[in-house]
Amino acid sequence: MDNQPKEIIGGTYLPNEKDAKEMSKEERKKAAELEVDESKFTLSIYPEATFESGDASGDIYIRNEVDNAYPISVQIVEDATGENIYESGAIQPGYEVTEGKLMKKLPKGTYKCTANVSIYDPETKKFKGQTAAEIEIDVKS
Repeated sequence: MDNQPKEIIGGTYLPNEKDAKEMSKEERKKAAELEVDESKFTLSIYPEATFESGDASGDIYIRNEVDNAYPISVQIVEDATGENIYESGAIQPGYEVTEGKLMKKLPKGTYKCTANVSIYDPETKKFKGQTAAEIEIDVKS
């Protein structure tokens, strides 16, 4: 058996021009900006959040990267109960949450949760989509 890579040729000749026209410098720049802005979304969220007690502020880390086009909000839901235990409020691109307080007092323990990240249109403020990440909430006492 020959394990060498094979050369693949897809089409022999470029077809004649028909409907395409050259974009102006302004159109190219605008298209490039749109492509970058609308295709990029990077979220940084630590997979663990620590609270000294169930009713104290704790260390929770969520960052909406500066080069994102969209504001976000994050709701953390406890997997076992389906209860919403934390809401970040709006996080604009270039902003981060480093501390927060749970909406519900939790007893000591470790909780498996899902961080539901909602993405919004920056102009209309309307919901555009959602992604999720696993996160563990650790309540020390």
